[in-house]
Amino acid sequence: MTEQGKINREGARPASLFERADAAYGLDPRAGAPKFPPVPLDIPPVPQAVRRAPAPQPAARPAVHTAPAATPYAPEPAPAPEAPRAVAFSGPYVAIDREHLREQGLIVPEDPVTGLLEEFRIVKRELLADARSGASARARRILVCSPHSGEGKTYCATNLAIALAAERGLEVLLVDADVVQPSITDRFGIEAEQGLMDALADPALLPESLVIRTDIEGLFVLPAGTASSLDAEYLASTRTAEVLDRLTEGAPDRILIFDTPPALAASAAAELAKHVGQALLVVRADETSRAALDDAQQLLSACPDIKLLLNAARYSPSGRRFGSYYGAKGK
Repeated sequence: MTEQGKINREGARPASLFERADAAYGLDPRAGAPKFPPVPLDIPPVPQAVRRAPAPQPAARPAVHTAPAATPYAPEPAPAPEAPRAVAFSGPYVAIDREHLREQGLIVPEDPVTGLLEEFRIVKRELLADARSGASARARRILVCSPHSGEGKTYCATNLAIALAAERGLEVLLVDADVVQPSITDRFGIEAEQGLMDALADPALLPESLVIRTDIEGLFVLPAGTASSLDAEYLASTRTAEVLDRLTEGAPDRILIFDTPPALAASAAAELAKHVGQALLVVRADETSRAALDDAQQLLSACPDIKLLLNAARYSPSGRRFGSYYGAKGK
């Protein structure tokens, strides 16, 4: 191997950066002081005009405004629909003759408590419990009917309406739906020309404008109205549902009671049974047959709740005598 210290490098071209630096600037550590080329002393000053200008700054880029990130669109909740408001009865106002009520054997609101009133208090309490527990307005519509005529359906419907009207904050509308033989107005001793059938026949006629307001607090009457040969067809039309909905929607403290023709004598009861939530089937003790009762119940089967009211019963196995307690003192 050849020793590098013995190589004659004189006249040779430096091969490395270190060797080139040594040749130019005398950086060989084995040599003495480094050899720098002489610096001339008469270097003229740099003219002001040719002084190095500052480095050009990069041109400013146009500002780009970035839109803020769009937030997810949350639609505003739709306003809750307003609950329907109850229509106000706006028919004529009449005063009921109390003496006329007594002559008819009906309950008189201002009179002392009687056995008749106590009986209907029990009846109304069960009807009210079911009416207030129902979610729809139909539970507050009560049909009063009987299999045959002469069994006391109108008498019971009228007394029931008077007893219900005594409830605080309750409105009771007694509807005469017996167009063939209307008798509700006669029971109260009032007169009227238009009523339910007129509202069904004429869609432009507002039913609340035909409701009679009485001086018995909470009691209103809708007469039967003008009879025609199309009464059954009117009751079977969609207009019936519209009229009844208008009278009951938005009025949770309003009860409708319908006095209808006998179930086995006319079709009105069966048609109205489709629009009510309760039916009170009045039968006369010792007179109404079981077959007639079954047939009437079948005709009213569109109503989900049918109750039986025994009228003119003269015997009670328990000896119950309502009303006598109020007249007894010291017992």
